[in-house]
Amino acid sequence: MRRNTRRRSKTARRAVGAAAALAIGAGGLVAVNLYASADETSASKGSTQNQALAAGTSTIDCPDVGQQLTSVPAKAKAQVDKELALLDKQISEAYQRLSTSQKAIQQDPNFAQNAIVGPLKDKRKATIDRIAIAIGRVAAKPQGLDALAACTLRATGSEPTGQPTAGQGGNNTNAGGTGNGPVAADFVDITKVKPNVRTPAKSARASKGVFVSKCGVNANKLYNSDNVIVAPGVTNGAHHVHDYIGNQDNDAFSSDQDFAKAGTSCQNKGDKSSYYWPVLRLQDGTKEFDADKQGGGAEGNTGRILTAKKATLNFVGSPRGKVVAMPQFLRIITGDAKAFVNGTANANASWSCTGFENKVQLKDKYPLCPSGSDVVRTFKFQSCWDGRNIDSANHRTHVAFADAAGNCPTGFKAIPQLVQRLVYDVDAPSVRDNGKTRPFFSLDSFPEQQHKPVTDHGDFINVFDAKLMNKAVQCINTGRKCS
Repeated sequence: MRRNTRRRSKTARRAVGAAAALAIGAGGLVAVNLYASADETSASKGSTQNQALAAGTSTIDCPDVGQQLTSVPAKAKAQVDKELALLDKQISEAYQRLSTSQKAIQQDPNFAQNAIVGPLKDKRKATIDRIAIAIGRVAAKPQGLDALAACTLRATGSEPTGQPTAGQGGNNTNAGGTGNGPVAADFVDITKVKPNVRTPAKSARASKGVFVSKCGVNANKLYNSDNVIVAPGVTNGAHHVHDYIGNQDNDAFSSDQDFAKAGTSCQNKGDKSSYYWPVLRLQDGTKEFDADKQGGGAEGNTGRILTAKKATLNFVGSPRGKVVAMPQFLRIITGDAKAFVNGTANANASWSCTGFENKVQLKDKYPLCPSGSDVVRTFKFQSCWDGRNIDSANHRTHVAFADAAGNCPTGFKAIPQLVQRLVYDVDAPSVRDNGKTRPFFSLDSFPEQQHKPVTDHGDFINVFDAKLMNKAVQCINTGRKCS
């Protein structure tokens, strides 16, 4: 009964949030990064770019505003979060227009720049100005953000497979059209990849234990396209659908109090943590529940959602010494949902196949696994904490990875490292005929990221109770395996 009462309260919050979304727009995470000049207008550049656009092989590349905001005052956070989400919505809408404007682009070489990229810059400038004003009301106004408004059109260098254009939803016929991925070049036969896995040595002081939390595989089918970490209070903040295990009350409007009161899919009810990641889909023409919805088919995320056959959550120690308890409600994002255009600085994707994990991990390709072998996604989360904050303005600087020797940065403490492993029973697609015989599989993604495997990422909110966290730390530090 208490659950139903609390859900009505959250429903009211969602209604308010939806109304706000209509006023300011809904979106997700932060805008994407830019490495090329926005002012390259030479004839050869324009001609090459137009050819790529006409072939449907370009995407929109924008500077990552959120990653530049390493400090946002608490009083400005809500407004800044919503404006960052609006930047993502603007990119998504521009990309969808790019995807459906092939005829106009072929007829007019300047159409994309004049009708899509130029207006996008104007919208972004207004939004960025509001971010600077919101911060400036309570702290020093950030300077130079205007330079992040301009975007470019970037050729992807890949041929489209015929997946439905963003906004069309429906089936993937793999027969013509200008899709948004995946493409044959996104896959590689894992049996032909040279071994690339190295296991770092552990010191005598290493904490060698393992604590296992068993939370299932999302058999409850808890899905949404929100992201409460990066876009709190914004519906469809991720523009792609997430699987959720553990905490059963994660949406854009969930508070720490909601998490603490919620149910959990974990066997040990002391773990109410939220573990979530973008769903994997099979491009077989299936119309899922979200085929015509934002975050789903309306933004290019189509096909049958695949539930992992196994999900393993291991918390491991430090190769250099003991670990300390992580604070309740600590947020960690590993990987970069926008790595295709952001670059790989924050990317942390690892793809492999059962039987190959100790030899090969792929960062920017989906694996073609041999018969009898399953697809594996592995996320190794940051294992160092600044000792003070449960989150940071860009959701990264409060945690860090240990260096190659296992040492945390100065001032950071080693915490239990979450190693998350997802196993999928899915056939290797037929890349020679662009998935006609056996369809492609791919991640859900922001539309402009084109379902690239490098964009894989995982999110974690720690809602262990204190007793269970202390048990986990003791288990890890004393070299035992516990669950």
